[in-house]
Amino acid sequence: MTTVTSPLTGRAIGLAGVPDPVFSGAMVGPGTAVDPVREPTEAVAPVGGIVVSLHPHAFVVVDAEGHGVLTHLGIDTVQLNGEGFELLVDKGDTVERGQPVVRWDPAAVESAGKSPVSPVIALEATADALGETAEDGEIAAGGTLFHWT
Repeated sequence: MTTVTSPLTGRAIGLAGVPDPVFSGAMVGPGTAVDPVREPTEAVAPVGGIVVSLHPHAFVVVDAEGHGVLTHLGIDTVQLNGEGFELLVDKGDTVERGQPVVRWDPAAVESAGKSPVSPVIALEATADALGETAEDGEIAAGGTLFHWT
């Protein structure tokens, strides 16, 4: 079983609260989302493993069980072309759970007209593979979002 922890401190809101139909409709995969605190912060790895995809606004870490977890920092943030995001690791790196991956400022994203709400998605999973997901309430970076069996 894989425990997926929050890459950010903020409020867990569930995928239904994501202002994007692709994520809110779980078309990318099941999971949940975090509405981050509005201050400069570091997004940390939600699982330990290998960084298989890395963009300024999104990253995927695959754990030893082959579970890929996507962290997408904000909605439509790809349109910012990396501005305001600083990569702290490289694609192919092995990271520990809780290790900083990207430094960014959710308030700046919001000021740029984008939502800082950040989906955390279990890639190639079925909804019934996830245990109870955190969908309401405050969560600290490293707090459990969901279990993946």
